[in-house]
Amino acid sequence: MNDRYPDLYSSYQWFVPTQFNIAQACVHRWAENPHEGRRPAIYFEDEHGAAQVWSYTQLAETCNRLANGLVKMGVNPGDRVAIVMEQRPEFVVACMAVLSVGAIAVPLSAQWGPDGLGVRLRDAEARVAVVDTASGADLLQAQVRCPALAQIVGLGFQHDNILPWNSLLARQPVDFKPVPTRSDSPALLLYGSTGPSGKTLGTVHAHSTLIGNLPGFVAGQNWFPQTGNVFWSPSEWTWYGGLLNALLPTMYFGRSIVATTAPLSGAGALDILERYRVTNAFFVPSALELIMAAAPTPRESHDLALRNIMASGASLPIHVYEWCRQALGVTPNEMFGQAQANHVVGNSHLKWPAIPGSLGRPYPGHLVTVLDDDGNPCPANIVGEIAVNRYDIQGYPDPAVFQRYWRNEAATHAHLRGDWLLTGDLAIVDKQGYFWHCGQRGNTPNSPGQHIQPADILLARAK
Repeated sequence: MNDRYPDLYSSYQWFVPTQFNIAQACVHRWAENPHEGRRPAIYFEDEHGAAQVWSYTQLAETCNRLANGLVKMGVNPGDRVAIVMEQRPEFVVACMAVLSVGAIAVPLSAQWGPDGLGVRLRDAEARVAVVDTASGADLLQAQVRCPALAQIVGLGFQHDNILPWNSLLARQPVDFKPVPTRSDSPALLLYGSTGPSGKTLGTVHAHSTLIGNLPGFVAGQNWFPQTGNVFWSPSEWTWYGGLLNALLPTMYFGRSIVATTAPLSGAGALDILERYRVTNAFFVPSALELIMAAAPTPRESHDLALRNIMASGASLPIHVYEWCRQALGVTPNEMFGQAQANHVVGNSHLKWPAIPGSLGRPYPGHLVTVLDDDGNPCPANIVGEIAVNRYDIQGYPDPAVFQRYWRNEAATHAHLRGDWLLTGDLAIVDKQGYFWHCGQRGNTPNSPGQHIQPADILLARAK
């Protein structure tokens, strides 16, 4: 195939406007046009199979009502609002309402339970939390240890200490003028699992982080958007992967995304892919393995419209990669990213060759290398730590790179070496510029400075 990577990478230039708001870009601008506003934004199916279709207009109007409610609660620009909800339209409404008022959205997973939620709510000093039935009981337990958390808005359940979602929205007007925000204004405070030090670190991202993720998303989805695109990922939207690899980029382009609260299963995933004519998907490897186990030859039993798969979250085993190609008829684009800098390395097999087992090459707009212990770029096939520069090859700031760790300057500096963000992941770069993942620092038999050939990595993954 014709390798277009050198031209695409060398010619890319960022355009980040001075003013930018994720909610305006993902919802409000589509609703402003009656034709675009009628387009399906979310196909939602709950765990019982009940289905809904939300248009961009319906999302925008509901968002405006909630934004008015948040303002009346005293939520101001810069305040933190936690959103602890499953993959559902109301999560999008809550997130966009928070961003519309200029506040900072704090997506939190219900899987952390009351203790884990309490730690993150206290760290963020969240003033308001928006929750659904799945997380309501845990939030109420956590609230007693969170003095800043003054109000909980609850969807689908009743309690004396919560304000019902429907009651709040019913009292609010449908018109709201979003607060203008700078592109470098904080928009998202993302939390992951507790790190090796036992400290929970929140990563702060500006509104421009969405722009920073677009080149990798477009390339990883083989030049999204295209006619008839419908997107789905089972990954939680409260996780940076589900948020930045699926939800926000899909809505930025005004396309449809599928949401479901049903537990993930291989057979269920295939039913969703078929029923909603999903063309584009993002999966972690374990989800693909579930599907593979449920239906080794899926196209014999399901009429699929799937055209593109992007995989991340762990190294994609070679046998899963080959199964996608042969059984699904789709070459997966593996990519690398993390909460601090997402969508920075990956494949786009229609534009440049995808090598099975490789993470790919740096996506356009991102300057990425592997560094030795002295902070120097490693020669080919020498293990080093993956590092992302805060500036691109043109010298412009990379909007995908996080701003800082929330109220932890020491941790921010500890993860930086000059302008390089240290990821903690180890890799080699071969002579063609492809990255090969070698594990994580402190948790792998490989070590910086070790010479490894890609063939050795492939052999290890095949076992």
